[in-house]
Amino acid sequence: MRIIALMNQKGGVGKTTTTVNLGAALAEMGQRVCLVDLDPQAHLTINYGVDPTPELCSLYNVLVDEKPFDDAFHKIDENITLVPSSIDLAAAEIELVTILGRETLLKRRIEASAREFDFMLLDCPPSLGLLTINALAVAHEVIIPMQPHFLAMQGVAKLLETVQLVNRRMNPRLKVSGIVLTLFDSQTKLSNEVVAELRSFIAGGAGKSLPWSEATIFQSKIRRNIKLAESPSFGKTIIGYDPNSNGAADYRALAREIHAMSSERPAPAPVAPPAGPAPISVTVNRTIDPSSLAAAGVGLPSEVLS
Repeated sequence: MRIIALMNQKGGVGKTTTTVNLGAALAEMGQRVCLVDLDPQAHLTINYGVDPTPELCSLYNVLVDEKPFDDAFHKIDENITLVPSSIDLAAAEIELVTILGRETLLKRRIEASAREFDFMLLDCPPSLGLLTINALAVAHEVIIPMQPHFLAMQGVAKLLETVQLVNRRMNPRLKVSGIVLTLFDSQTKLSNEVVAELRSFIAGGAGKSLPWSEATIFQSKIRRNIKLAESPSFGKTIIGYDPNSNGAADYRALAREIHAMSSERPAPAPVAPPAGPAPISVTVNRTIDPSSLAAAGVGLPSEVLS
């Protein structure tokens, strides 16, 4: 089973849309897919037509009430199983503050599950808090959906710093599989400049002991498509809503590309702490210090940073 966390702390980049429709496209290929909604907004849950009511057994009950992971399974169709979210999940970080090992709760629940899937996709909230750390602690891979904008690139640099810290402290097999560009318009100069900058940045990590040393920028880019915005209001994926749309074609192409990636590549070794600041260039005129997040302790519990 490949466990993939789709994450970006910047909101509105198409993260949930990608999780929803990538899962549907993989299921259409005959893959057994489990979708886990870690976002208290429950947009993934709603997109699949499930009402996140208090009576629903959700991820909150799994993490806080210690319900078995399998109890939260909601079968969508033959190949898709959903673990829904609820607004109660917003209080989980506070309620779990005294729990020992709270960063690995999700990992322990999943490992105790009797079910096996081909893919498990984790839809992370737009933050670097406890829920996202739980996802990174259990995931094998990270896929980063992002818009081709300058501020989105800055956010990706911070996200990679977090992945590096979790890789070093908690989950040495964690790696970044790649970046998928969403809301893409090939006609704009900015989009092409961002792609060039990302390629240069990823190439700079090749061959190094970094979680993103084998990352790729997926050839499949998700174009702007109004059908992708319409489908959630009908409680459908783009595959079910308009299977002939550009959005459906793009997510099918992305699913084929991800499925074709080898899941047997050895994970990068845990990264040793840098001897000194080593800025990572993400744009022509700007730099990001990869030690800044660790120094500030942004988004990570003290146990991870200690």
